[in-house]
Amino acid sequence: MTKDVCEVTIVDEEKVTRVKKQLHEQQPAGAAQMFKALADETRVKIAYALSVENELCVCDVANIVGASEASASHHLRLLRKLGLATYRKVGKLAYYSLDDNHVEHLVHMAFEHALEKEGAPL
Repeated sequence: MTKDVCEVTIVDEEKVTRVKKQLHEQQPAGAAQMFKALADETRVKIAYALSVENELCVCDVANIVGASEASASHHLRLLRKLGLATYRKVGKLAYYSLDDNHVEHLVHMAFEHALEKEGAPL
């Protein structure tokens, strides 16, 4: 049986220092927060729907994902709070859209990856 861990400890200090420096300059907490927001299947469905239609009202989102308006609204507020979505009010309707193209690309890449893995042998 092959062990999936190093059997000895040898650290490549140059690589470690370089990666740690780059990681320190990035926003790992923000990236983790984005993945956390998309870790829920309903929120991924909502993000995908918003990537296809650009803007949807809460009623439409609820119908698309098969949830109550209260549940859809809760998920949309969370996406907005975490910086993945924005909204605007038009009379009594609230319309949501993805915050930017980065979120849209991430959602589409995740779906593409899942489809590729679905057909790949384990």
